[in-house]
Formats: sequence, structure tokens, C-alpha cells
Amino acid sequence: MNTRQLGKTHLQISEMVFGGGWVGGILIHQDDEIKRAAIRRAIDAGINWIDTAGDYGQGQSEIALGWLLAELDQAERPHVSTKVRLDLESGEDHKSQIRRGIEQSLDRLRLDKVSLFQLHNPVEPQATGQHVGVEDVIGDGGIADILDDLRSEGLTDHVGFTALGDPASCIRVVESGKVATAQVYYNMLNPTAAAAEPIEGLDAQDFSGLMAACRRHEVGIMNIRVFAAGVLATDVRHGREVAITPENRDLVAEAKRARAAMEAAGSPGESRAETAIRFSLANEDLSCVVVGLAELEHLELAIKAAEAGPLAAGKLSNLRDVWSRNFDL
Repeated sequence: MNTRQLGKTHLQISEMVFGGGWVGGILIHQDDEIKRAAIRRAIDAGINWIDTAGDYGQGQSEIALGWLLAELDQAERPHVSTKVRLDLESGEDHKSQIRRGIEQSLDRLRLDKVSLFQLHNPVEPQATGQHVGVEDVIGDGGIADILDDLRSEGLTDHVGFTALGDPASCIRVVESGKVATAQVYYNMLNPTAAAAEPIEGLDAQDFSGLMAACRRHEVGIMNIRVFAAGVLATDVRHGREVAITPENRDLVAEAKRARAAMEAAGSPGESRAETAIRFSLANEDLSCVVVGLAELEHLELAIKAAEAGPLAAGKLSNLRDVWSRNFDL
């Protein structure tokens, strides 16, 4: 499998990352033998990074990884990234929650440190609900500095954040110089993060300028939701489609967008999941594509997509036409 550099960390990371999240859920919902087979197959295919979080399955993803990684020889163990989601209504201060979060994650993972520890909350101009305020992140002594203290202690090699919420606020976090990575929403239904300016005609939350900011500041881009919570991969709904942008909330419209995108860029004999992954692989600014999996078959399709390589230029051109027409909705 090809590797790409993870921003200013200078780590060479497999261009496809094993996602341990709730939506795919292979580390949460499957039996132990399937979990073990999935990790073994991923490593044999050249995947050297697994992404998880403390709140994936209320810790179940990390617990599974803890015993799965312990079964591997030290030399073949992949990098692990995990995250902390702050409860902004608990009354507990950020520093205490972050400290407890990484300690609990390391305990579940049976590790002394992780390669990357990230803030999981979306970022807004001001704190609202469970979204953190941008100044709470980048201000002196704020969340980014607290995360960096953990790095100084040797509990994580690098720190990052999830670039969701208000795009302008996310760009400010990138420009602060306080993060090494950003998890960026980017797929065939919403490609705006890669655009320099809003895509004319496309009705979707606009993340334009985000990847450009990451590129300027050498922030590694981890592509999340390549399948748009599964909508791009299949018409079968699994009940774990968690909306993270406004347009995600209308699953009927999302399904129509997905069908239009696949009509424009799909190929006979290629699964929708493969096409979606190959779309992301065509973007050289991405450090990796985090792929969520539900079954071993999904992993095989993802590996096949990586072997096939980026989507052809003609397919990308077809997609641009579809975006300009807003998927003919």
C-alpha cells in the first residue's frame, strides 16, 4: 500500500487508515474472530494506522484494540490515534476531562502512549451545546495547549482536532500552529474542503479553504466520512447514520445525491465503496483516507480500491458537472 506524509509530523502513513468508529463498527459489533481477522488482513495489506476514539461504542472500540494489538509482535503493531470528546455541560474543567480521557484511553488500549491524540468536539465561534468555542481551543492555556502538555509528557506523539462545526473557526485552529493534524469531512457529496472558494451551484456546508490552510501550515489531513456515513457505499440503511453537516440530516436527499454521483463517476464491475475511496485517493493533499468497516468484505473492497488507485481525471470532471447542478435536485 502507498504511504503519504502526515503533515509536519513527517510520519509516513498508509494512504488508507483502518477506522474503528461506530458507523462502520467492525471493532464494536462483530465477534472476536472477525475483529482479529480484520486487523490481521489490514496489517498484511500494508495498513499501518488505526483510528479510534474513547466514545466509540462507549470505549468498546479501544478495548477491542487493546487485546488485538497485544496479540501482535511489537514490530508489526500499527500506529494508533484516538480522541477525547469534552462534555461541556458537566461542569468539569477541560484540563481534567482531557487528562482523564487520555488516561482511560491508554488503559483500554493497553498502551503507554498513542501516536496522535485529537479533540473530537466540533468548533464554533462561541461554545454552544457540545461544540467548543474557537478561543477555548487556541487561546493561551486553552484546549490545544492542554493537549500539547500531554505531548510533552510523552503520552502522545502529536495532537490534532476534528475540523467540523464552523469552517472559519476550523481554519483559525489550523492557522494557530497548535495542531499537527485535522480530521476533514470530504467526499463525493461534499468536496468543498478541497476548493479554494465556494463551489457555484452546490448546496452543502461550505468548507472551502480548509485544505488550503492545512497545506500552508503543514497540517496533516485525515479524510473522514469518505462514505458519507454509508450513503455513498450502499442504499441499505443501517441506523448508524449520524449527521455531522446540515445536509446529512435529510437521508432521502443524501441518497439521491449519492446515486447521481455514482452515475457520473462509477464504473461497471466496481462497487460504490471502491469508487468513493478512489475519489479521495485522487486528492494528493490528503495524508490518508479513514475507512469505516462493518464486515471483512468491506475491508477487501477498500484494499481493492487502494490497489486500483485514484479515480481517473474524466470521472472527476463528470463529478464537477454534477456538483455545479447540485446533483439535479
